[in-house]
Amino acid sequence: MSGVAFCALSGVSGALAQDVAAEGDTGRATMLQRVVVGAGAEKVAIDTPQAVTVLDQESIDAEQATTIGELFRQVPGVTIVGSDRIGGQSFNIRGIGDLGSSDESKIIVAVDGAVKFYEQYRMGSFFSDPELYKQVEVLRGPASSTLYGAGAIGGVINFQTKDPEDFIKPGQTAAVRLKTMYDSNKDGAMASVTAAYAFSDQTSMLLNGNFRRSGEYENGLGQPIPGSDFESFSGLAKIVHRFGDNNEQSVRLSYERWQSDADDTAYSQTGTLPFGTIDREILDQTVVFAYENPASDNPWLDLKLNLSFSDTKVNQSNASAPIPSPLFFDSEYGYRTWSGRLENTFDYEGENIRNYFTFGTQLSYQERVGDTVFGKVSFHPEGTDTKAGFFAQNEFIWNDRLTLIPGVRVDFVNLDPSSSVIGGSQRHETAFSPKLAVMYKLNDTFSLFGSLAHTERVPTLDELYSTNVPDTSYPGGRTVSPNLTKESSNAVEIGFTMQAFDLFTSGDGLQVKTTGFYNDLKDMIAPNPARGQATPVSYYVNINAAEIMGVEVEASYDSEFFFGSLAFSHIHGEDKSTGATLTTIPADTLAVTLGGRLPDYDLSFGWRGLFAGSIGTGATARAGGFGGYAVHDLFADWKPDEGMMAGFEVRGAVENLFDKQYRNNLAGDDGKGRTFKLTLAKTLGW
Repeated sequence: MSGVAFCALSGVSGALAQDVAAEGDTGRATMLQRVVVGAGAEKVAIDTPQAVTVLDQESIDAEQATTIGELFRQVPGVTIVGSDRIGGQSFNIRGIGDLGSSDESKIIVAVDGAVKFYEQYRMGSFFSDPELYKQVEVLRGPASSTLYGAGAIGGVINFQTKDPEDFIKPGQTAAVRLKTMYDSNKDGAMASVTAAYAFSDQTSMLLNGNFRRSGEYENGLGQPIPGSDFESFSGLAKIVHRFGDNNEQSVRLSYERWQSDADDTAYSQTGTLPFGTIDREILDQTVVFAYENPASDNPWLDLKLNLSFSDTKVNQSNASAPIPSPLFFDSEYGYRTWSGRLENTFDYEGENIRNYFTFGTQLSYQERVGDTVFGKVSFHPEGTDTKAGFFAQNEFIWNDRLTLIPGVRVDFVNLDPSSSVIGGSQRHETAFSPKLAVMYKLNDTFSLFGSLAHTERVPTLDELYSTNVPDTSYPGGRTVSPNLTKESSNAVEIGFTMQAFDLFTSGDGLQVKTTGFYNDLKDMIAPNPARGQATPVSYYVNINAAEIMGVEVEASYDSEFFFGSLAFSHIHGEDKSTGATLTTIPADTLAVTLGGRLPDYDLSFGWRGLFAGSIGTGATARAGGFGGYAVHDLFADWKPDEGMMAGFEVRGAVENLFDKQYRNNLAGDDGKGRTFKLTLAKTLGW
């Protein structure tokens, strides 16, 4: 009994990444050489005519992340909205993403193909643990709507969970990985156990369990962030079975679970506000069944089927309410989503031509739940959201130089508020998303690329039917917004890539990808800016026109003894009718990593820097705006691959070396002060 067959299959993607390197390449893949699986036919990031960043297992492990948000510190165009609390993080991509306006629906987040979505007042939108994942892909911009769903104005974030073959080496049948991490700010600890077993060449299984805890972390002034302490449990169970000719066909069944149960935690998870405390239990579950048949000997068949169930719910009780409000009632909020996706790819290869035509359908049914001990609440309207999407994308490659990718998608959306929703009525909408992407290789060093994309986003139940009672900001209160129209986005991207090998030493490589983008937004949905009105105003309104533009630069260098990376992002956005800067625009950022290796000792080490510019506005604007800042980290990794210590791993880091007090302008709290991290791991196989 052996795991050789499925381990060999898992190496195909890695081989694709290595194929782009020049002669004498050592087999290392930089950030821009990593394989992208979520943009159509598999290709490496630098050859994708779209801005995309891939975080592989090594980069995930190197971050030693406590929260999901920490994984994205070196990704251009991505900003974490909210706080470093595990219950208060959401995503912002290219200035799209604001907890206060249901922007979670403008960015599609998926785990193994299962679409994740959550929206609740003063809560984040994604709850999970970094230890569950082996790869994360960030596809920026609305061109992703073709394959993932109309309305992906910001883009798509794909999380891929670990597989048994990631741990079992050729010739072995079982593996166990033990891992622990310590975080000095504030005495955080993590323990993880992963076991993988191959019953045969065809069937394998993985079990993973993780426990994580931390006290209230401190900012650069040594001040604790109230309610940021937590304990969480997470786990993954997955079984994989391969069959057919050469074991090409596969079925995967997985169950992922994350939960946290905190007493007297901060009511506001997105930032410190005087809302008191509450007992809160968060539970997130994902079940995925996936079938793949690549049929390598049949150009008419490359079939993928994905069936999933996502359930995210939050139970709250025993609030220390500062004011009487339904916000603080004992309550349960949740989203349950059933979805299915079926797609097939036709491929054709001629003398100088390759063509991949992908088409398919995606169906989903989502229930939104908001219930308290005293009944339903108007600020979290219940109902169902049903979508049926149909898409087609063609990828034409001529002479390995010219790539053309046209695509189109149409989604039929039905919103059905529950009978408890005041003024609620069914709403049927259609959203249309065409695109065209082009890349041309001038030579082996330089390439040009660009894209045009249009997408439409249907308002959510929250945007259409949320209401609230009068308060100091809105003396007349806010009522439903049934007249909202669809948002639309017309986006342009243009950029160039450069790659060269054997520059300074044999086997080294440098890759650079620069992307400029312009996003013209019509009827953008935002909270009603009208304040102080004695009569009720609608909760949300359409902004006539807005625009977001910017530039992103990614660069990577790798050699036997030295490595480095750079990620730069500049974004500008404004309401075209008033000229006001959009409050979702992040500050300019530059992330740099410089490091070295001692191959004879299996040791690597280096420095990371994150530099942010000043900005005069933000989701939590302060007097005078937000000042710029610089945060410096040092790290060292030891991973012996031979001898008695093979399979052992030691990682250490000092983050925010100079204990800087700083705040991301889209965050509700200061970032962490100086933090020492230590990770120990051991993988055993037999």
